[in-house]
Amino acid sequence: MKPRITVITLGVDDLEKSLQFYREGLGFQTEGIVGKEFEHGAVAFFDLQEGLKLAIWSRRDIAHEAKVPLSPTSPTEFTLGHNVGSEEEVNMVLEKAKKAGAIITDPAHDTFWGGYSAHFQDPDGHLWEVVWNPQWDGE
Repeated sequence: MKPRITVITLGVDDLEKSLQFYREGLGFQTEGIVGKEFEHGAVAFFDLQEGLKLAIWSRRDIAHEAKVPLSPTSPTEFTLGHNVGSEEEVNMVLEKAKKAGAIITDPAHDTFWGGYSAHFQDPDGHLWEVVWNPQWDGE
């Protein structure tokens, strides 16, 4: 199988609140909520980098669509990694997330492997790692 990941969808409990967090709080570009005219269809998409989008969709609608039971949320199922170009940028992103209402779970710090990172949770508890890795190009 050739990997062709084009959309990462996060299940959310309050679509409007999550839209505000990502659009106004973090500055992600979006056309807003689309698909409201369809039962289980309301969703918002955000352009990330070329060929990749982030979607937010009701957890209940995801469960309905995938035909799985709605289960409790867990912030440790996965993390979204946001790699940046410097320690200063880690601090700037973390501050922006905090102002938008994120919960800072792991303040910015030097890592044992030579980088600099921090973690925050969005309004639905999804974990984001903001990280500068001197071995990677953060752009």
